[in-house]
Amino acid sequence: MEQLVGVHNHHHHHHSLSPRTPRTPTRAQPQPQPLLHHLPSNRFRDPQSQIRAAAGRILRATPPFFLVLLAAVYLLASVTIFSAPTPLLRLRGTSPRPLLLSMPAPPPAPEFFELHGGGLRVRLTNVGAAVTSLLAPDKNGVLADVVLGFDSLDPYLNGTSPYFGCIVGRVANRIKDGKFTLNGVQHNLSINNPPNTLHGGFKGFDKTVWEVAEYNKGHNPSITFKYYSKDGEEGYPGDVSVTARYSLLPSATLKLEMEGIPLKKATPISLAQHTYWNLAGHNSGDVLSHSVQIWGSQLTPVDQTSIPTGEFMPVSGTPFDFLTGNMIGSRIDQVPGGYDHNYVLDSGEVRLGLRHVAKVADPSSSRVLDIWADAPGVQFYTGNFLHGIVGKGGMVYGKHAGLCLETQGFPNAVNQPNFPSIVIHPGEKYQHTMLFEFSTE
Repeated sequence: MEQLVGVHNHHHHHHSLSPRTPRTPTRAQPQPQPLLHHLPSNRFRDPQSQIRAAAGRILRATPPFFLVLLAAVYLLASVTIFSAPTPLLRLRGTSPRPLLLSMPAPPPAPEFFELHGGGLRVRLTNVGAAVTSLLAPDKNGVLADVVLGFDSLDPYLNGTSPYFGCIVGRVANRIKDGKFTLNGVQHNLSINNPPNTLHGGFKGFDKTVWEVAEYNKGHNPSITFKYYSKDGEEGYPGDVSVTARYSLLPSATLKLEMEGIPLKKATPISLAQHTYWNLAGHNSGDVLSHSVQIWGSQLTPVDQTSIPTGEFMPVSGTPFDFLTGNMIGSRIDQVPGGYDHNYVLDSGEVRLGLRHVAKVADPSSSRVLDIWADAPGVQFYTGNFLHGIVGKGGMVYGKHAGLCLETQGFPNAVNQPNFPSIVIHPGEKYQHTMLFEFSTE
C-alpha cells in the first residue's frame, strides 16, 4: 500500500497582448505651392513660355545659399521617410494617409464576474479563470455556496490560494523530476513541488490574469476567458493560445469548454478545473459524510513522490472502490494521507460525447452534483493538506473541508508511453469539456 499511495504531497504545499486599435492621427496638410510672381494676364501668350519666364525670374531673384539650403532640406526629408522602420508603419486604406505606430494593449485588470441562470448563481474571476462562488438550491430551494474560495482577489493573485476554483496548466498534475523529452529535445521545467513539477510550475495558468474575450449576461449567460502562454513559460515549449468558456444551461448546469492551440511547436497540454466542492455549503465543515461514485474501474498507482508507476490497478475490493456510491469517511483511514489518486474513466455512460465521471451527494441538504467530461482520467482529492485557511466570510477551512474531482490527462503522461498522449501538435487543437449538473434527491 505504501507503494500504491506513496507520500501524498499534493497541490497544496504551496496576456495575451492584443494590439490596441491605432489612434487616428490628424491628416497631413497639403504642402503650399511655390508662390509665383503675379504675371499680367495675356491670353494670347504661349503658356509654356510664361512658366519658363516666371521660373527664370524666381531663380534670378533667389540667393544661391537659399537654393542650397532648400535642396538639403528636401534630401533630409527624403532620407527620413524612406529609412523609417517598416514594421512600425501601416497604411490605412488606399488613399495616401499618414503612417501609424501600433501600441500594445495594457494587461487585463483582475476582476470578479457573475453569471445567473438555470437556478444557479456563479461568481468567477479572470485570475486563473477561477470559480470563486457557486450558489445552488437544496431540497427546499434554499441556496448555499458550495465551493471553497476567498472574498478578495489577493489570495488568487499572490499564490496563497491552494488552487481554489481555478484552471491549472499548461499541464495539470505532476511531471516527474520536472523533465520531459519531445522530438529529441529535453525540456526542464520549474520544480515547484520537489522533486517534481505540479500544475504548470511556479506561475501556472492559475496565477495569471486572463483576458475577458466575451461576457454575456442575457438569456444564455456565459463568459470566455483567454490566455496567451508564451514559448518558454515555466520551461514549456511553444506559444499556446488558451480559452476557457463558462456557460450556464437552463438545467441547473455549469458548462466549461477548454481549448488550447499550439502555434509553432508541439507541446504537452492538459488542463484541469480545480474547484473544491462542499455540497453542504463551504462553511459547513468537512465532506467526510458526502457520498461519492466514480465511474473508474482502475487507478494509476503512484510512488513515494506521487508519480504514477505506469501500472494500472483494479479498484474492486480496495478502499479506492467507488464504482458504487460510498461515503468518503467510511474507508479514508485506510488510505494514508487521504485520497489523491487518478482514476481511469472507463465505465461511465456516454452522452453527447461526454462520459459520466462522478456523482457526489450530500445527505444533509440532498444536493447532488453529477460531473460529465471527455478527459481520460479524474483526480479524486479530499483536501488532505487544507489547514487553517481563512476563506469567505472568515470561515476557516480545515482538513477535508472540500473535495476535488479534476478531469485530466494522466499524471506524468508526457513521460509514460503507455498513457494516453497529451502532446498537441501545430494544426491540432486540445479540447476538454466538462458539465457540472446540480439536482436534489
